[in-house]
Amino acid sequence: MEHLTTLDASFLQAEDSDPHVSLAVGGVSIIEGPPPDYGDLVSAFAERAQGIPRCTQVLHTHPFDLGAPEWADDPHFDIGHHLHRVALPHPGDDAELFGLIASVMEQRLDRDRPLWECWIIEGLSDNRWALLMKIHHCIADGIATAQMLAKLSDGGAGETFASSVGTAKQPNNSILGLLRPRLNPLNWMNDIWRAALTATDAAEHAVVGAAVLTAHVLTAAPESSLNGSVTKMRRYSAARVDLAVMKQVCRDFNVTINDVALAVITSSYRNMLLNRGETPGPHALRTLVPVSMRSADDFDVTDNRVSAMLPLLPVDEPDPVKQLEIVHRRLTEAKVSGQREGGSAVIGAAGSVPFAFSAWAIRLLTRLPQKSVTALATNVPGPRGRQRVMGRAVLEILPVPPIALHLRTGIAMVSYADRFSFGITADYDSAPDVDKLARGIEDGVRRLAALGSLPGHTVSVSPAG
Repeated sequence: MEHLTTLDASFLQAEDSDPHVSLAVGGVSIIEGPPPDYGDLVSAFAERAQGIPRCTQVLHTHPFDLGAPEWADDPHFDIGHHLHRVALPHPGDDAELFGLIASVMEQRLDRDRPLWECWIIEGLSDNRWALLMKIHHCIADGIATAQMLAKLSDGGAGETFASSVGTAKQPNNSILGLLRPRLNPLNWMNDIWRAALTATDAAEHAVVGAAVLTAHVLTAAPESSLNGSVTKMRRYSAARVDLAVMKQVCRDFNVTINDVALAVITSSYRNMLLNRGETPGPHALRTLVPVSMRSADDFDVTDNRVSAMLPLLPVDEPDPVKQLEIVHRRLTEAKVSGQREGGSAVIGAAGSVPFAFSAWAIRLLTRLPQKSVTALATNVPGPRGRQRVMGRAVLEILPVPPIALHLRTGIAMVSYADRFSFGITADYDSAPDVDKLARGIEDGVRRLAALGSLPGHTVSVSPAG
């Protein structure tokens, strides 16, 4: 049996800490119709699921967390427990589809069975149908989830945009004892930044990054409607843009896809706050940005291998080009500061202590009100080529992130073929304007594309790193 890592298990413990959250991630494949015969679909998925170990394995836990949970083959595995069939009410457009996605994702998965479900959704407009895959986050991060979903398609897991992700190396866990006494407690933030710029080895770089992350986590954000307690009910919406347009904006301003995505998210959140009658201040949108620590050789390994950066998104800046410049600069600074290496080192250190201690500590910490981070924005590289399911073309893929830890909205992004999609999960009661957030993202991309194409238009964005 395989044990869950400390990071894998932390998603179970965080879910245990709040009865209002479900820490499952989702992916929706919208497929040209008509849908196949249901019996044929069940037979095909039963066969394909056998080739994905986590699909036929159940979670074994130990009393009092005396050992890490384990994956074991389910001797009673029945595909019928995991496939569900439903039809949308007329007219079967985005409103009906998004409402169903929210309802499915807000329900927790049964831990007595393998932790996944597949919903076959019929009745979409324009002769389409959809597959909603729901997988617990303890199984996989974004890249591993995308690989699992791809294996259920006709051609299996092919080439994805993940191949362009740089290989990341885990820092040595022993570096946590190397924090230098040179940090001046009276001027510690400036000292941390200077230390990051002058770090000469990976160990020191990660120590400084861990200190920066700790400083961010301990700094409370201003009061905002974007964070606070959540209910059990969810809303879902999505924004779709052409990947070619995103790449053209990258070329026009010499930035990355992630820079552009976070800039348009910034713009839309700014408008949301203004429409709610709130002032979008400079510290209003501290954002959790997961960063893959997965090497190119480990794309097929099913687990979580992520760290994090915590940049402030400039919702106080009204100009879209300046927003993009600031986002680019702050992401570059976050990378230089060693935040992702520091986060990875902390996770590694947690894995070196007895599991019971780390499990209890995570449950305690996740029960405390989290007041520093306001939003989640995660980018998942999807398949480069068009996929097919049961001989039918997959038209688009929409990601579905979870929300927890007092974050009332979460945004996931996925690139698929020639499309780039933003999936937004929100708390039902506190974010009735989630569709406006999605439309604002689409408007932000169009605005940057128009500004980048203006004759003689120049910007001061530095070269992308």
